[in-house]
Amino acid sequence: MNGDQKLDVYAQEKQNFIQHFSQIVRVLTADDPEHPETGDVLARLKEILEYNAIGGKYNRGLTVLVAFRELVEPRKQDAVSLQRELTMGWCVELLQAFFLVADDIMDSSLTRRGQACWYRKPGVGLDAVNNALLLEACIYLLLKLHCREQPYYLNLLELFLQTSYQTEVGQTLDLITAPQGQLDLSRYTEKRYKSIVKYKTAFYSFYLPVAVAMYMAGIDGEKEHSSARRFLMEMGEFFRSRMISLTFWGTPV
Repeated sequence: MNGDQKLDVYAQEKQNFIQHFSQIVRVLTADDPEHPETGDVLARLKEILEYNAIGGKYNRGLTVLVAFRELVEPRKQDAVSLQRELTMGWCVELLQAFFLVADDIMDSSLTRRGQACWYRKPGVGLDAVNNALLLEACIYLLLKLHCREQPYYLNLLELFLQTSYQTEVGQTLDLITAPQGQLDLSRYTEKRYKSIVKYKTAFYSFYLPVAVAMYMAGIDGEKEHSSARRFLMEMGEFFRSRMISLTFWGTPV
């Protein structure tokens, strides 16, 4: 397969991935919208999902699909497994959405992906804290619905829980290193910077999607995951350094 063919395959996978989102929304809001107790919640959840999970580059979710395709023989990639892969890719994207909604509140950010941050929308405000938690809860609902009978279910469950904790550790390091309105560059050492990058970005942006694909492909050995994690952490650090360079100087390092 040449370069152009690979680009075509990737473009098709991205289109399939984006189209699958409507099914994700349907599954998560499948209860009766007229239910007297939860109908309003489902309507709000649909709005939360469509506002916060759409509009990014989808690199994390698509990595699940690409990695799985490389790890599993084509004859084992049937329609059912494809639907499951797409759903797990969206679980990674929902984790990202959860983090971003919460992060924007903590950073008092104004815009996200070309639109007002969710918490700044009229009628939302600090209700966004609860909305972020709803996004996180959706991950575990989807995992249960689609993977509970699979041998890798427990591994995926622990992986998402561990990744959430690691990312929240990274956010805590970021917040205590640079509190709003208290600039102290002496706190921002190279060691602290690398720790923030590792925990806040690299685990969920690089290791998580590949690890999801590995578990789904039946690769669950600690040796294999340790090797992948070490390599992907380095990629995460490089990625974050490049993003900082683009933000401040407009060109990559």
